[in-house]
Order: sequence, then structure tokens, then C-alpha cells
Amino acid sequence: MRLLLIFLALVGGSAWGRAAETNPVEVKALKITVLSTMLAEKGLGEWGFAALVEVDGRRILFDTGAHTDVVLKNAAALQIDLSTVPDVILSHSHWDHVGGLMTLRDSVRKQNPAALGTVHGAEGLFYRRVGGGPPILENPLLLTRPAFEDSGGVFKIHPRPIELHPGVWFSGPVPRPHPERNWSGSGRLVDSTGAVVEDIQPEDAALYINTAKGLVVITGCGHAGVVNLIEHARTVVRPAPVHALIGGIHLFNASEQTLTWTADKPREFRVEHFIGAHCTGLETVYRFRRELGLDRTRVVVGATGAVFELGQGIDPGVLAK
Repeated sequence: MRLLLIFLALVGGSAWGRAAETNPVEVKALKITVLSTMLAEKGLGEWGFAALVEVDGRRILFDTGAHTDVVLKNAAALQIDLSTVPDVILSHSHWDHVGGLMTLRDSVRKQNPAALGTVHGAEGLFYRRVGGGPPILENPLLLTRPAFEDSGGVFKIHPRPIELHPGVWFSGPVPRPHPERNWSGSGRLVDSTGAVVEDIQPEDAALYINTAKGLVVITGCGHAGVVNLIEHARTVVRPAPVHALIGGIHLFNASEQTLTWTADKPREFRVEHFIGAHCTGLETVYRFRRELGLDRTRVVVGATGAVFELGQGIDPGVLAK
């Protein structure tokens, strides 16, 4: 009996247990501000992604852009103080999402040693890539990790979904029942067993936020596939409509067949708002707008400074309006 009680306690205390056994917490206040993408009205544009997530009084930085200083400069241009942000989400290990990590950490840690000091990533974040150069250069985080940890920073690697804050879920590695191949090239990596396998960006992860209006899904590149990601969110949190989808979904170079299949799916999930940033592609945004039957106030091209706010919708800025 004692063993049974221990087992039940462990299951009930897991992220999966909380999602399955109780009504998930609904956040009350949510604001997401894009800090890095190609289009910029204020600050600088780049091939990269970052966003500040402010939810029920907590602040999270989702990805850190490509260049070392772009997110830092864009935050200053937008008058955003990052010194009160403790947590960083890295959606995956690609250079265009991790490039600003150390610059940002160094810019705030004297003011607040805990600022940007905890990085959350999915299992596989530090897998070594093999290919055209020294192995350490195939995953830039292998180079960044020692300096970040020397600064007092901590990496937390998650093998499964976890509720970081009430109503705020980090996906961990995302199951891929649909054969979406939303990644570039045919790279190779060394997995946890030491085997060299195809690099499908197994660590690709997202943030799922539960609101009374539905789920908000934030992605970096969506290499796991946007349909797989949304279905995972609906399994982990609750089978609700998608109130907002924000970030990159790596369809800029998709074939017509892939784009047609993918664009048809958001109707099933009842997506209400979409900010298509970074690697999404302009045609993808317009296709989603048409397939969802929504107007330009609800489906927009992502721009630096664009904001989604719960209860207010999207403020895309002048360029993307």
C-alpha cells in the first residue's frame, strides 16, 4: 500500500498528472512583445526570433535572436527592461535563436544576478551536430554553455512537459504523429546513445499558455511541425481552441502541397489570432488568413515591436498593419 501511495503521489505531482487530473489554471493577464524578427519598425530586423512574455506578473524571454546585440538594442528601442526577467526559454539550439544569450545575460546580471539566469530547454538541446566544421561549432550552445554557467546561470533541461508557472507550460520534446518536415537540409547529430542520426531538431519546443479564451502557443521555428505542436498543446493542457499562435513555423520554403495541407489545419483548431514571424513566410501568413476566414487585424506578418495582449488582440505596428 505504501508503494502504491508513493507511486500515486509521483504521478499526481508530474506535469502530465496535473494536466490530466485537474482543471488547468487559466492565466488572467498576458502580453507578448516580439523583440526579434526580420521586419522592424523600431529597432533592428534580423533572421532570428525573440519575444518577451508577460503573464500574471511573471516575465519570460522566449529565445534571444541571432546577432549578439540585436535583442538588447531592440529592447532599449522599445523601452523594455530585461533586468527583471528571470527565465529564458530556448526553443532549440539554432544560432538564430540563441545568439543573444550571453550579451543579454551580461547586460543585466550586475543589476540583478538572477536576471536571465535560468534557461529552460528540451532534451536534446546540447546534442552535438556533425557536419561541415568542428563539432562544437555545429551547436553554438556548446560554446556558450561554459560562459553562461560561469556567470552563475543555470540550464534546466526538460525531457517532458512541465508547468513552469500556473497556466504556463513548457512543451519539452514534441511528439510528431504527423509527418511534418519543417526543418532545413539533411544534417546529422549524435544522440543520447552516441548514435549518429538524422538531425530533425528533436529538441524543438514551444510555450503553451492556458487562458479562458483558449490556448496561446508560442513557437521559435516550429521545426516539430505546427500541427504536431498544437495537437501536443491540446493534449498537455486541455483540448481547447487556439486563441493565438505566435512565432515562426518554418514554412517559408514549403512546397505548395505542404502549404495547402498545413494551412487547412488551423480551422480545425479554431485559431483566432496569428502573428507569423521569422521563418513563417509571407505567403504562409496570407494563406492562413484566407483559410481561417480572418481579417488583417487577426492574422499579421510579425514585426519587431508587435504585441499580442489577452483581451485586446494584436497590435502589429504600422508596417505590418
